[in-house]
Amino acid sequence: MHNDLIVIDGLQYSNWNRAIFKQLREGGVTMVHVTIVYHEQIRETLLRIGEWNRKFEVHSDLIMPVKCADDIRRAKELGKVGIMFGAQNCSPVEDDIGMVEIMRELNLMIMQLTYNNQSLLATGCYEAVDSGVTRFGQQVIKEMNRVGMVVDMSHSAERSTLEAIEISERPIVISHANPLSFHDAKRNKSDTVLKALGDSGGLLGFSLYPFHLKNGSDCSLNDFCDMVANTADLMGIDNIGIGTDLCQDQPLSVLEWMRNGRWSKSMDYGEGSKSNADWPKPLSWFRDSRDFPNITKGLIARGFNDQDVAKVMGLNWLNFLDQGLQPQTVVR
Repeated sequence: MHNDLIVIDGLQYSNWNRAIFKQLREGGVTMVHVTIVYHEQIRETLLRIGEWNRKFEVHSDLIMPVKCADDIRRAKELGKVGIMFGAQNCSPVEDDIGMVEIMRELNLMIMQLTYNNQSLLATGCYEAVDSGVTRFGQQVIKEMNRVGMVVDMSHSAERSTLEAIEISERPIVISHANPLSFHDAKRNKSDTVLKALGDSGGLLGFSLYPFHLKNGSDCSLNDFCDMVANTADLMGIDNIGIGTDLCQDQPLSVLEWMRNGRWSKSMDYGEGSKSNADWPKPLSWFRDSRDFPNITKGLIARGFNDQDVAKVMGLNWLNFLDQGLQPQTVVR
């Protein structure tokens, strides 16, 4: 069954190379949302896009760019892996709202309003005080809606996330997080947020990053699938998918860049514990993208029917992107 599915991973930040592209294809992945930016600003973002253009040229037999939702279907037909660009912070637009449209024209499809800290747009989940979406943030959400760039609140605090859901005229995503009720981590989301997300037509991508899971690296596939089932009851089966947050083969320096950016001289431990100062040990049942079939098998074993398995593994993401990537007006 797995080989027939459209499989979408709602977020990865791996150390991209040909071997990893092959693993994606071996795991039956149709499309992956790749983070091209954490704290990079405009020029650096353009350099990352240029690097990916070169990858598309060199590895054209394995990967292809996703410039619209139909490209995901085309990737499935061609047996290639579609690559969709995203940003985990608002740094690519800096303080210029005109950059939203320009970045969308360069195929930046998804952008988080914050990455852990307070940004110009909203509050991150590690801040002590959540002041909500800023005045500039309200304008950026409106512009993202207009040009067909998806709002992502994965690393944002509760009030900011709820306000973004309310402000956005189009459904938003939390591309890689889990329910707070499953595991108490600042990055995970309360039932209040998840219910509001589902009611608005938004989408949650379940994270397989061990720090977001009960029992960490020892989380069982059964427990993960129980979490999926319980969240389906809360949000609706049409509003959930996968966003692994896989950071494969990355050096510690990349983790430091994610956590520290340029704002901190010392390692930011996020939740105050040195236990998460290095990459976690992978899950036994999800070491890399070749293990995607294990999730399909786990959902079937948990009692999901074939239609619902197809939704969770990719169709919900595809249906969401069919609408979310369409500009409200013609982009020049």
